[in-house]
Amino acid sequence: MAKEKTTAFFCSECGNEFSKWMGQCPACKSWNTLVEEPVGPKKAKSHAQGSGLQSGKAPVTLKEIDLNAQDVIGTGMGELDRVLGGGIVPGALVLVGGDPGIGKSTLLLQMCRNLCNSDKKVLYVSGEESLTQIKMRAERLGDFKDALSLYCETDLADIEATIRKMKPEVVIIDSIQTMYTQEITSAPGSVSQVREACAILLHLAKSLPVSVFIVGHVTKEGTVAGPRVLEHMVDTVLYLEGDRYNAYRILRGVKNRFGSTGEIGVFEMCQDGMREVVNPSEYMLSGRPAGASGSVSICTMEGSRPFLIEIQALVCRTAFGMPRRQVTGIDYNRVNLLMAVLEKRMGLKTGDCDAYVNVAGGMKLQERAADLGVCLAIVSCYEDIAIDESVVVFGEVGLSGEVRSVGNVSGRIAEAGRLGFTTCILPKSALKQLKGETRLNLVGVETLTEAIQYIRKNQRKAED
Repeated sequence: MAKEKTTAFFCSECGNEFSKWMGQCPACKSWNTLVEEPVGPKKAKSHAQGSGLQSGKAPVTLKEIDLNAQDVIGTGMGELDRVLGGGIVPGALVLVGGDPGIGKSTLLLQMCRNLCNSDKKVLYVSGEESLTQIKMRAERLGDFKDALSLYCETDLADIEATIRKMKPEVVIIDSIQTMYTQEITSAPGSVSQVREACAILLHLAKSLPVSVFIVGHVTKEGTVAGPRVLEHMVDTVLYLEGDRYNAYRILRGVKNRFGSTGEIGVFEMCQDGMREVVNPSEYMLSGRPAGASGSVSICTMEGSRPFLIEIQALVCRTAFGMPRRQVTGIDYNRVNLLMAVLEKRMGLKTGDCDAYVNVAGGMKLQERAADLGVCLAIVSCYEDIAIDESVVVFGEVGLSGEVRSVGNVSGRIAEAGRLGFTTCILPKSALKQLKGETRLNLVGVETLTEAIQYIRKNQRKAED
């Protein structure tokens, strides 16, 4: 009789199971992601292999579904509602990730307080902290009503029984890496345990229905620890970003089945919890030096909202044979590409210079509309040209030095005008997208050369 295997190999990216180790996962094609974990005898039927999310119900037509049957629950925090897509959807499974100490538990506990004050029944399940620790944090946040129930447990069988008995409207699981089911013999936090735990919570969320928030730790690469299938199973994935030693936090939605993806909410960590930053652009530009070279304001889009952010650049002669490049808040390879364009197309000799580019305020930019701002900031520092504080720029830069159009031009210009900017340097092709009149002086450019010539011209006028 063949001996039953007690271990198996799981892919930490996709969660697929294999009988032997391989360098590359055959399912997701990732390298060096297979880890060995113990497995027990297979059960006849697990929670993940249930009879369906709504067992016993017959199929219905699309017209028979009533969208007004379940109302969205407001969290009492406008920035959080924006990222969630308007509020908490009943039956939603939300994953909240972030670095240790960034404020995930504080934000969710503050949300629980607002929900309890609205007479919503909330269950907070903690697998990391004791009841006393949660109570101490709750006292710093304010008064809580009796609608909040605390439960310290890591066994998912007991947690499932408690949820079915209490029937709360919102459940917080802190954290998914501490939960385990006895059907899986591996340790809590392993690939198989995390995958099975998420499947059980997904079945609970859709069948009751109850909104479930899952707290997940992140790896050093900034992704949620555990299999990537965890992000595929949930409805919404939120990341809390920022420096734990900085006061500001950014909540970013990277996946949302109930709203737009890419929305962000800005919070400030205070003694009494998270405070919403209603006007993020104003605080992003606060403290900007007047008359300093290497500084320029840009307008970028985060979700459906325009943000005005300061980009800083410092270019100086290197003291070593290999020039240094350091970038914060924007893609490193993108900055190297833009510097190559400046050297080839504009004749800017930066091959023997150290270059540092920084996005002020702790933001991480991914939109190509910041290209023009990065280029002008580098040129401004290299030639010691101070760009006027009333100028805002945006536009994508191509390899030929052309400036390409970006989306939502009207919204960007309106936000710049609201904050008191008077001049906007933008792609000339984007002028066709404008609707209505604007108070700003619009400078349309087709190439980087035209944009650089404009700031040089303004510098000469200021000197005269």
